[in-house]
Amino acid sequence: MTEMRKTLALLLVVNCLVIGVSAFGAGHPELKAFPAAKEGMERFIIVLSHKERGEEDKFMVEIIAGTTMLIDGVNQIRLGNAIEPRSLKGWGYTYYEMTGVSVAMGTLIAVPEGTPKVKKFVSASPLKIQYNSRLPIVVYAPEGYEVQYRIWKASDTAEKAEKG
Repeated sequence: MTEMRKTLALLLVVNCLVIGVSAFGAGHPELKAFPAAKEGMERFIIVLSHKERGEEDKFMVEIIAGTTMLIDGVNQIRLGNAIEPRSLKGWGYTYYEMTGVSVAMGTLIAVPEGTPKVKKFVSASPLKIQYNSRLPIVVYAPEGYEVQYRIWKASDTAEKAEKG
């Protein structure tokens, strides 16, 4: 039961952080450098928790963009898009843009007759980038998409490789 409470507490904290990040993102002082989204695209903003410079080296951010689709629930589905870095001319900042064809690709496993369709978030290939809490992460994705992210943390200890 204690493990369940820890999990619920963690989920509550993560939800609060996501809500806080979303609310703070729109007012980030560096955001004015990034243009509004072009027609057919939407701009997503990720503002990371502050970390000291030496501490940021232990973290990475995984950007995941996709959309919720009705799928068979058996096959592995992935979108054909890619998240590509772009340089913001005159600023030296980087933003990210979804490119490519928005076609769903998947495995071809036979689906048993009568298997119900399920709604599931289907993503393009994710992109891992360095953690930088001083600038917002700005992602432009097609309308109807959503952008999610995950924070990766390196272990505090490094393992020794064997000579061979």
